[in-house]
Amino acid sequence: MKCLLREPLIHFLLIGAALFAAYRYLQPARSATSSSKEIQLSLDELAQLTVLFQSQWRRDPTTEEFGRLVEQRVQSEVLYREALAMGLNQNDEIVKRRMAQKMQFLAEDVAAAREPTTGELKAWYVKNTDKFAMPKRVSFRHLYFSPDRRGNHARDDAAKLLAQLTGQPQEVKLPESSADPFMFQEYYRDRAPDYLGKEFGPRFGLSVEKLPEGSWQGPIESGFGWHLVFVDTVIPGRVPEFEEIEADVKTAWLSEQKTLAWDKAYKEMRAKYTVLLPKPPDQAGAAAPSAKSGAVASGSTSGRAQ
Repeated sequence: MKCLLREPLIHFLLIGAALFAAYRYLQPARSATSSSKEIQLSLDELAQLTVLFQSQWRRDPTTEEFGRLVEQRVQSEVLYREALAMGLNQNDEIVKRRMAQKMQFLAEDVAAAREPTTGELKAWYVKNTDKFAMPKRVSFRHLYFSPDRRGNHARDDAAKLLAQLTGQPQEVKLPESSADPFMFQEYYRDRAPDYLGKEFGPRFGLSVEKLPEGSWQGPIESGFGWHLVFVDTVIPGRVPEFEEIEADVKTAWLSEQKTLAWDKAYKEMRAKYTVLLPKPPDQAGAAAPSAKSGAVASGSTSGRAQ
């Protein structure tokens, strides 16, 4: 140890460290001012510029292209700092919304950072199985009768053809004039009532869901006109086992945790503030208390004339 203390290099390092500490202590303002005018890009930031270029152009940037990317990044930082110096961020609704959004993302990220255990997910799934229930699905063929072509006879024409189709198979051959061309599909496979409701209208979806298998049924009205329907397959609705949809359960669990984390974080932040609301003109002379966070949360809003 004594030998090390006698080494000139050690003396030099100790003296240099002392001088550096004294300089930082005596001139903190100057250092802060200097650093505010420095733009330092890290290796990660430079690598990100390259990755973004590669994702867009499917190749590495040339030396000149990379230089332009760096200058664009520097330009963005320069303009940002100059805008802050001029106070352009004050009372800007777009800036406010963006900053508020980032605060919400930060609060949600806290929840997303924790990895749930399989036991937690299973317990949560048991309480929320209704969110993952698989609806009944049907496969069917239909014949279409257009009110635009047949007028008020569309339903009657469908009923007449149904009488001829009684006991006939799904793939029965019919004269071309028996039914009308349909703009979408003639056969639908494994469709849920919600899908049919969006495609044909809610009444049609509910009607097809109740049809028996293996026979022509109708006439059933949709948003397009009238239909005869042959249901060939029905897949009953069911609640899947946890192991079948564990990934989906985890996604839904994380989404709920983010919502809960954000609600909790906002309530804590909101509790720090008092909101002052103006009174209507006819009540301007009346004294009014301020609207504190508790009052707003309970549904009552009051204010003070400004």
